[in-house]
Amino acid sequence: MPSATYAHLTDRSLIRVAGDEATHFLQNLVTSDLDNLGQLGAASAALLTPQGKILFDFLIYKLDDVFYVDAPSSIAPDLLKRLTFYRLRAKVDLEAVDAEIGVFAFWGDGNTTNEGLLTVNDPRLETLGQRVVGQVDLLSHSLDGAPADLAAYDTHRIALGVPEGLKDYDYSDIFPHDADLDQLNGVSFTKGCYVGQEVVSRVQHRGTARKRFVKVASGSDLPAKGTDLTAAGKSVGTLGSTAISQNGSIGLALIRLDKVAQAKDNGSPLLCGDVEVGVALPDWAQFTWPETSAVD
Repeated sequence: MPSATYAHLTDRSLIRVAGDEATHFLQNLVTSDLDNLGQLGAASAALLTPQGKILFDFLIYKLDDVFYVDAPSSIAPDLLKRLTFYRLRAKVDLEAVDAEIGVFAFWGDGNTTNEGLLTVNDPRLETLGQRVVGQVDLLSHSLDGAPADLAAYDTHRIALGVPEGLKDYDYSDIFPHDADLDQLNGVSFTKGCYVGQEVVSRVQHRGTARKRFVKVASGSDLPAKGTDLTAAGKSVGTLGSTAISQNGSIGLALIRLDKVAQAKDNGSPLLCGDVEVGVALPDWAQFTWPETSAVD
């Protein structure tokens, strides 16, 4: 049996960014440092509002002198419009990539294929696997692994504790630290200015990030996205995407770390709707539970 799995990410689309000033154009807009793309071949990034909230999140790949932005299909046209708005007189060409060229996720042990346009390690987390871009019909028959659907990939992603825009949070609602982008190689704190940079830097240097996405689990089915997590009748977070695992249900939730830590210290059960849940920090997390003192 194949030890690797692959899935066509049918909910993702590509935007092509090319031209003499493409690198400079993107570098001044997005949260990650594109100077590292030469070594990594990919970057995790976001475009922020001037107030520092996530307007779009995406991955960026580079092939020769061309960048490909891998974004949710439902907002790709809006992202393209926003990039066009920022282009002004820059020597940059922007266009949507034809749907015949798709994005595949490949995870597990095994080799991908030489038939794609590009293959890169997922820049967010090594255990997420690889992203392969190429002709959909060709890759569907040439990737060496067990084919799976989009739900299988989301289960893999959720089990690793990696949130994504729209699936786990709405755009323009939260900051990069809330979405763990600073922990998942999605934010540079050394490259200089970009849209919303001052707010993000202030949170980083003051250490004031109180909300984080964490993993949740239950032996029962979890409720719908957006359901409140509560402790002692008070909201401490919001549920994101969920999946069915071998031992029940798993999901991601944006929580107030201090309030959940206090509830744990007090022995107060955490509920999502009417379902009791356990919470855990992702294995890759560099943030920790804050110290609290239990109270009645």
